[in-house]
Amino acid sequence: MSNELDLLWADFATAYNTPDGYLLATTITPEPPKSDPARLHRWQRWTNAYSVQTDLRYKLQYNPNIVLEKKEASTWLDVFTAYYSFAGKLLAAEEAQKAGKRRDADWSAVYEAWKDVMSALYRGYSNNIFAAWTIPCLYIAGKYLRVFAIKADANAASQRDSGLAFGALQEEDAFGAASKNEKLEDAARQINRIFALCLSDRSEVQSSRKWALYYIANLLFKTYFKLNSISLSKNILRSLKASGSDMPPLSAFPKAHQVTFKYYSGVISFLEEDYATAEEFLVSAYEMCNIHATQNLQLILTYLIPTKLLTSHRLPTSTLLQQTPALDRLFSPICTAIKHADLRAFTLALEHGEEEFVKRRIYLTLERGRDIVLRNLFRKVFLAGECEPAVTKEGEAPGPPVRRTRVPVKEFAAALRMAGAEVGDGEGGVDGDEVECLIANGIYKNFMKGYIARERGIVVLSKGGAFPGTGV
Repeated sequence: MSNELDLLWADFATAYNTPDGYLLATTITPEPPKSDPARLHRWQRWTNAYSVQTDLRYKLQYNPNIVLEKKEASTWLDVFTAYYSFAGKLLAAEEAQKAGKRRDADWSAVYEAWKDVMSALYRGYSNNIFAAWTIPCLYIAGKYLRVFAIKADANAASQRDSGLAFGALQEEDAFGAASKNEKLEDAARQINRIFALCLSDRSEVQSSRKWALYYIANLLFKTYFKLNSISLSKNILRSLKASGSDMPPLSAFPKAHQVTFKYYSGVISFLEEDYATAEEFLVSAYEMCNIHATQNLQLILTYLIPTKLLTSHRLPTSTLLQQTPALDRLFSPICTAIKHADLRAFTLALEHGEEEFVKRRIYLTLERGRDIVLRNLFRKVFLAGECEPAVTKEGEAPGPPVRRTRVPVKEFAAALRMAGAEVGDGEGGVDGDEVECLIANGIYKNFMKGYIARERGIVVLSKGGAFPGTGV
């Protein structure tokens, strides 16, 4: 039985002697490494609840391949003891699921057991027992605390819906909104403790826990977004900004940490309607993202496309959208409607994707694209008009014809009605005030240059650049 976990202890010793934090983290991960897929089952068979501490103490203090200080060995004893208890609960929950007994899978117990593992790790770092090179263990702790919290909350919700909780007694106050994400909210608090622990480290940069900050910050972003508590993410950004002088630059962190951080920073700026900053972060995240990380690229583009639409009135190419079916389905109808200046198609595209747009919080931003549809429609009216002879001085040769710059309001009104705009007066006619309002709005937002001559019923457009940014 002593040979059951030789590979685990060999990895532990190699990690310490190298040192290799990522290899060390595999010795306490809930997902066994591919090289040792049955590790958790062997871990359970290796000892029992009565002798686990004795067996672990022997492995940690009398291992000829590694020398640990007494405090460090004692702390790892706490970690592995908690990990042993956790493994039993995790295997029991997984077995229940495999047997089709999902309601018997106690993910709440799994979560609490994993929290004990994380607490033991936390004590090791807060007491300055674990060196900074071991921080991948914190990555594992935070990552799976969030995973098990979500599973526990989902399991609790399933029991609520089936009436199993509290002996099928459905008490109105027992499952209020406050308890819907009970474990995930607790997980957010625990991960925030880790963030504060790393942020407060005053060690030299080379040996500082601050190298874990962006990974932990990204975990908090994911958790807060899941809880729909995005405002709390701003606290993380403020804390990082305040400690900027004592931290390594973002560019010094692993690229995966940078991309995720820039993505969430961009989304937060997007939701605050700071589109210039959002574009800066999202473009950087997109350019740094691995080209094979299709899902990540899709997430970035989900916000970058509406951002570009507002900041530079640029649309994605069909080639870009077709790389991801989900993006193609969501954005192609909107882009087509904008290109064709089709208000009716634009409205239908928004209605068709409304549920997903609202879920992603991009609906209102995309709705602003209606101004660009109107700009393109008015531009078409301008281009469709007849040309006028060029005005020349006496004795000069006539120049090429120029486009008219005085366009009757009624032509814009006709175009609006054909495109599906609601500008009717309710009696079969056109509401002239509504048409003028749309034109004035376009002029105010610099989509077109000119003014409305109401007494003459015309729009006088600029002779140079009537529609800025369109080449007309």
